[in-house]
Amino acid sequence: MRTTELVSGFRQSAPYVNAHRGKTFVVMLGGEAINQTGFRSIINDLALLNSLGIKIVLVYGARPQINQALHNAGLAANFHQQVRITDDDSFRIIKQVAGELQLDITARLSMSLSNTPMQGAQINVVSGNFVIAQPLGVDEGVDYFHSGRVRRIDTAGIRRQLDNNGIVLMGPVAASVTGESFNLTAEDIATQVAIKLKADKMIGFSEIGGITAEDGSIIAEMMPNYAEQLVQNIQPTLAACPSTLAFLQAAILACRGGVPRCHLVSFADDGALLQELFSRDGIGTQIVTESAEKLRQATISDIGGILDLIRPLEQQGLLVRRSREQLEMEINQFTLIERDGLVIGCAALYTFPEDNVAEFACLAVHPDYRDADRGSLLLNSIIQLARQQRFDKLFALTTRSIHWFLEQGFELLTVDDLPAQKKQMYNYQRRSKILALTL
Repeated sequence: MRTTELVSGFRQSAPYVNAHRGKTFVVMLGGEAINQTGFRSIINDLALLNSLGIKIVLVYGARPQINQALHNAGLAANFHQQVRITDDDSFRIIKQVAGELQLDITARLSMSLSNTPMQGAQINVVSGNFVIAQPLGVDEGVDYFHSGRVRRIDTAGIRRQLDNNGIVLMGPVAASVTGESFNLTAEDIATQVAIKLKADKMIGFSEIGGITAEDGSIIAEMMPNYAEQLVQNIQPTLAACPSTLAFLQAAILACRGGVPRCHLVSFADDGALLQELFSRDGIGTQIVTESAEKLRQATISDIGGILDLIRPLEQQGLLVRRSREQLEMEINQFTLIERDGLVIGCAALYTFPEDNVAEFACLAVHPDYRDADRGSLLLNSIIQLARQQRFDKLFALTTRSIHWFLEQGFELLTVDDLPAQKKQMYNYQRRSKILALTL
């Protein structure tokens, strides 16, 4: 009996169903996608993901709908630095548009007619004050009025709803701690939610099937640095696709904030989302972090990268200054994280064999990559090295990161607890706190 395409496709998708179950996806549904006739199919596919045990946060935008509503009301759509200026009259319209879209999307996700793909589905769609906003304020003399940005995310509240198998729905209007409302971009919300939730994926929809190479083929995978080059040197094809450009910018930030994979798929191709997630080759473009990042021992060729990383912290007084010559002599003590050829994190292990203890020192992480807890990754690597060398204790000196070390299991000590050699070098003017971890 001939195996049908349905059976073959179902079998091939099974590993991905298992891999995605229980994972958290943040889906950014721009207003351009909502305007398309395929919007209904996208909603059906999101409902299918929910039924497969995938946790969905759906963030919707409304840029074209807002622009059209403002035009119909005889109001101009004003921007500064590509950010909407939301005055009182505009904001009244924006709140109406955002509210209508929220109701429409909720209604679509609630549909369970027998002749639809959502037959029998009982999806709990939850909206609420999960995002706390703050105003953008004034920039270059321009008042943004009711335009804002994300201040805080209620990750615990979102997780409670996701754990109850609900779809969390978020729109472009969010409240502040003062009881006001502000107009945010879907990109800002989706990016910050994905980072704070430590989402497994962020997914966006585009006018095109993905980012294309010079020969017209879809680039299946790219690193954030390459995506940033595309944004900075916008090609005509990309410039004509505002939702694609907006998602690329968001994906760069999300990946650098710790989101492993950001998928860009077409809102015009029916089933593109499912093909991207449940087939071997996919169909769109991924911005990824895994293959771009390596944890390894430092070599003499890394001196320049380490210096670029630690000099700003030394100037702020957060790290003890080290000369290039000193680094060259101590390079074998350093572990680093390299990403696309850039040193984005480092730490050192200094040993005191006579006291059977070691020191965790010179921890530094590039400011663009501090949201993914790479400090803990470096610490764990140093701990393993210290254990391999059979040291009893690992200590650290810090002036600013006391609570972080306590959270990692360290305990406070005194200067007298330091090994004799380190005690002689202790700088009483810096008054560093001493913490130690029993290995």
